[in-house]
Amino acid sequence: VQLQASGGGLVQAGGSLRLSCAASGINFRLNTMNWYRTAPGKERELVGRITSTGSTDLADFVKGRFTISRDNVKRIMYLQMTSLKPEDTAVYYCNTFFRARDYWGQGTQVTVSS
Repeated sequence: VQLQASGGGLVQAGGSLRLSCAASGINFRLNTMNWYRTAPGKERELVGRITSTGSTDLADFVKGRFTISRDNVKRIMYLQMTSLKPEDTAVYYCNTFFRARDYWGQGTQVTVSS
């Protein structure tokens, strides 16, 4: 199983970024996929998830600003981030639970300047 996150970068406050997570080795369309983040000096927190049916659940601190989507043909999950704030600065990870085990991507850095 491999999860490859990409799309991070440096952006000014109020800007947008789209992260991608490409998955292999799993039956992607059947898996709930998650986005987490780890901010400097803080514990990892759940940003949101998307189920196999496309239902999404987002943390309160990103609701109205971030959306999660998936392309089951390309086997990619997306995190569209808008109205970014400096407090969104973090390493963003994609994650899935498959065959009784958690799998993590390598993380992609998002830095939001004020």
